[in-house]
Amino acid sequence: MLLNILPQVLVDGLTLGFMYAVVALGYTMVYGILEFINFAHGEIFMVGAFVGTEVLLITDALGALEGMNPFVALFITLVIATAVTGALGVLIERVAYRPLRGAPRLVPLISAIGVSFLLQDLVRFTEALARNEFYLNTPTLFTTPISLGGIATIPAKGLVVIVIAIVMMVALTLFVNKTKWGIAMRAVAQDRSTASLMTINVDKVIMLTFLIGSGLGGATGVLFAQNYGTIDPYIGFILGLKAFTAAVLGGIGNLRGAMVGGVLLGLLESLSGAYMGPLTNGAFGAEYKDVFAFSILILVLLFKPEGLFGEAVKEKV
Repeated sequence: MLLNILPQVLVDGLTLGFMYAVVALGYTMVYGILEFINFAHGEIFMVGAFVGTEVLLITDALGALEGMNPFVALFITLVIATAVTGALGVLIERVAYRPLRGAPRLVPLISAIGVSFLLQDLVRFTEALARNEFYLNTPTLFTTPISLGGIATIPAKGLVVIVIAIVMMVALTLFVNKTKWGIAMRAVAQDRSTASLMTINVDKVIMLTFLIGSGLGGATGVLFAQNYGTIDPYIGFILGLKAFTAAVLGGIGNLRGAMVGGVLLGLLESLSGAYMGPLTNGAFGAEYKDVFAFSILILVLLFKPEGLFGEAVKEKV
């Protein structure tokens, strides 16, 4: 019985894990350059989910969604959500973080938490004003299940999420490693002062980092809405914390670590949620999966604080 549900559990874990991984990239990119945790990143993910859902709801209300190719609809939604959240990330960096760049580290952290609450309330207020509710159901574009040779049947939307997340991660890796701006980002992450002396525009690099990281977070919000169907202004809080856990697990500041950490965390969380109850005779159920995820964070911080792929380095001056 336990093995019969394993394929579905693995697909659920990979779907969740790849979403954690892409959101974790936003945390690790900002930390690699500015060395602070952008705790508003989870809410940018949430804004992306709402932007994508509104695009689909408006398109559906106009009668244009029915009959449209689902991949075309998803592509348009992803582009719009990525553009909006990317611009939002740049605005947040310019208004809430750049003036505090020389301040003690606790100050921008508090600013990030303030921005997080601000975004939650803005989305809640806007949706309540426009629709008289802020719990929205997203039109599902992919409803046909896929059969795995009679072993199990999995939803197509899960595979779509996995494939798109992999494409985004591969694209980011190629950008960082192969392009001029990507090399500039790595240089600024290595030593901001030296990079500026080598005619690299540090402010533009930081702005680009927020643009890309926030855009990826917003696109992941669209994928989340497609996979789970229901969103609210608070989805970014827990998912953001888990994505941060994934970044710490893989090694904060390490792109490869964020990807691997996200996938590992998603798989562990899905497996624990499915099997913890049967294996403990009901003593611990699926509701303890969040406890399991954050227990991993505590253990990593205690025994390997640099993460799986991180390196123990001296603090930058």
